Amino acid sequence: MNRGTPSRRRNRNTLRYGGNRLRYAGIVALFLAPSLVPLTLFTLVPMVSSLWVALHDWNLITPMEFVGLDNFRDLLTDGGTWAAFGHTLGYIAGYLPLVYLLGLAAALALNTALKGRNVFRAAYFLPVVTSWVVVALLWRWLLSPANGLVNHLLGLVGIDGPGWWTDPTWAMPSVILASAWKDLGFVMIILLAGLQAIPGELYDAARVDGTSAWQRFRYVTLPLLSPSTFFVVVISLINGFQVFDQVYVMTGGGPAGSTEVVVQQIYDLTFRYGRAGDASALSWLLFVVVLIVTIVQVRGQRRWVTYA
Repeated sequence: MNRGTPSRRRNRNTLRYGGNRLRYAGIVALFLAPSLVPLTLFTLVPMVSSLWVALHDWNLITPMEFVGLDNFRDLLTDGGTWAAFGHTLGYIAGYLPLVYLLGLAAALALNTALKGRNVFRAAYFLPVVTSWVVVALLWRWLLSPANGLVNHLLGLVGIDGPGWWTDPTWAMPSVILASAWKDLGFVMIILLAGLQAIPGELYDAARVDGTSAWQRFRYVTLPLLSPSTFFVVVISLINGFQVFDQVYVMTGGGPAGSTEVVVQQIYDLTFRYGRAGDASALSWLLFVVVLIVTIVQVRGQRRWVTYA
């Protein structure tokens, strides 16, 4: 029976293969639709829309007026923008080392045969699932200069407590303390999972070689924990650049603008001053900064992250 020339058979196979690929793509799209449609509607579309708004002068009421890149130029030459980025970087510089070291200490403690460790794990993780408004109000009370618990305890030992969130010098440390306390459980869980993935045979071999506890931590634990550390650092940096809730509730950007971070300024530009175009432009500037920082981290991980 003549089944056609080789070229015709190849064409039929190509068409059949292409049809299978289309059906496969359709099935994949069908299963992804419940997540893909909301992602497109509530994330991608607003992102593109915000870029369009960034090119206009708009007060949310009157029609938009196209101004091109003027909003970006005005922001880059405005000292308030640089001050907001400086406050954000100051927050990250205090928050990231504190939450990582506390999370690492908690993970190391709970990775031992500690009695009741499951209770401690749940207790440490509870603030993570608590609303930021609740946490911020709690710490606003704890650090109240007049009747806060922290200053009361300091007074019992003869220390005159600072003004905390009412003092421009102490306002940002107040926010950092609240943020580290809330996110401590998240960092602890990630690092604890990394610790439990380290083979115990490596520690046994190190003990046989006569290493001390510090040497085992330095040359075994830290290198093999580096993937978890990398994840924590990336996520914490991204969250740090987007800090807003605790600042808004605890200080509102004050006192005297000492805690006005970038997202706080975006909020103020939009809803207090009616400058939606400037706010959208600032959002994209923040996006570019976060993207660059993340790319640098991903490229730099080859030098210190050990996947073994």
